[in-house]
This record gives sequence, C-alpha cells and structure tokens, in this order.
Amino acid sequence: MEFVSEKIIDAVIEELENLEEDRYEVLMEEFAEAQPVLFAWLFSEHFDLLTEDEKGYLQYLSLIAYRSIVRVNGPCEAASEDQIGQAEERNYELLETSTAKKFRDRLNVFFENTNQEDLLAFAEEAVLEDEDDPESFVTKEGRELIFVGVKTLVDVLEN
Repeated sequence: MEFVSEKIIDAVIEELENLEEDRYEVLMEEFAEAQPVLFAWLFSEHFDLLTEDEKGYLQYLSLIAYRSIVRVNGPCEAASEDQIGQAEERNYELLETSTAKKFRDRLNVFFENTNQEDLLAFAEEAVLEDEDDPESFVTKEGRELIFVGVKTLVDVLEN
C-alpha cells in the first residue's frame, strides 16, 4: 500500500467537515458497501465499553482513515473476519508488551514497524488531543479501544 500522507488525511477531514449531514451518511453507506465486515465490526458489541460519543468518534475516525487510504490506493479488497481478528489480536499484544506508564509512550511500539506513520499519528493525536482536559469526551478507557480500532482498520486495509 502506498504511503498516506498527513496532507491527504487533512484534505479528507476538511471535506468531511464541509459536508451536508445527508452527504456524510451517503459516504458512510459507501464505506459499509465497500467494507461490510469491517463496517459491521466498528458497530459491533466489541466496542460496547465506549460511550455513545466515543463510538461515533471511532466511526468518524475510521471513515477518515478509510477515505484517505482509498484516495491514495484506490478501492481495497473487502476485509474478512479472520483478517480483522488477527490484526486486532496483534495490536493488543503489542500494546500489552509496552511497559511505559503514559499511554502516549505505550504507543511508540506501533511506530517502529509501520508503513503508515501519518495514519497512526492521526489516530494517536485523535485519542490524546484533549487528554489533560477533564471535559474531554474520550475517556481514559476509550483511548485504547479507539486507537486499536483505527490501527486495526489500517492494518487490514493495508494487506
């Protein structure tokens, strides 16, 4: 898979921010049609520990990552449950091996062997943007699930 730059990610974010509500829903439907298993996984009970706002945020971040990848690489082969399960398991194993205390430092291991550094930085920044703000809607518990969710999506679409 070709490298997805921060410039592409920012362009996709800007496009999504300027969309009419119904157009956003059309893009989500296109995502669901192109990646039915991956899309269903994002809406599954796997993410039940997230608040409703966090679930929506994960889905929004996933749409950004998906559209950015497709913009650079064209349509991706539909992901399977096995691919998602294996990628997710690998990501949680990587997270578990980190002995760092701060969440941001625990994510360093993901940047060591990736071809998509900008997409990972996007996911990292998205979950840590307001980490010191007690009003942030991304909870401490939600950070891990959201980051691993976006990272898993990137891994699956990359292969």
